[in-house]
Amino acid sequence: MTAPIQPLSQPEIFYPESDGQPMADNTKQFRYIVTIQGGLDSLFKDNPDVFVAGDLLWYPVEGNNTIRQAPDVMVVFGRPKGDRGSYQQWRENNIAPQVVFEVLSPGNRFGKMLNKFRFYERYGVEEYYVYDPDNGNLEGWLRSETELSEIPSMEGWVSPRLGIRFAVVENELQLYRPDGQKFVSYVEIDRQRELAEQRAERLAERLRSLGINPDEV
Repeated sequence: MTAPIQPLSQPEIFYPESDGQPMADNTKQFRYIVTIQGGLDSLFKDNPDVFVAGDLLWYPVEGNNTIRQAPDVMVVFGRPKGDRGSYQQWRENNIAPQVVFEVLSPGNRFGKMLNKFRFYERYGVEEYYVYDPDNGNLEGWLRSETELSEIPSMEGWVSPRLGIRFAVVENELQLYRPDGQKFVSYVEIDRQRELAEQRAERLAERLRSLGINPDEV
């Protein structure tokens, strides 16, 4: 009697958490990536089901670790916040990132960007934005059924998903929250904090000069 042949077990597939590429090629690109990611994270800080990440590998297909991209910034609605080594879509209720940003560097060639566009179009991105800090060029695409269609004009454009407004002033990208506040860098945030503290101290000094305890106001 011949023993039944046991099927060979499939080797576990490893999904790398790094593609070996730097997050940014220069300080300007890095500053924009961090400002966009930080601004969006802050915008949705009170919503536990919006995940915002920067330079995180996204694997859309289970069982294939060669199909992947690492968007400069991506936003996923319907997934909880939290640390991840990569975004494995089948472990995330099969929800694809809805919004993706790319900030160009001199190393971003046409062929590379075309491959990224095709990837994002194929795997379900709803809004795709590309900014070139060297010339101030801003482009965007919005999903129309199975395709990403170019947005005719990005000046004053409001993202349907994010609610933020886009503008380019003197070749500098500016993003505005729904309440009108502009996205700013960490340095600018710290400067605003220092100015607020200085104003509060001047006010306290004036109150004390009038015999009023500022702690009791």
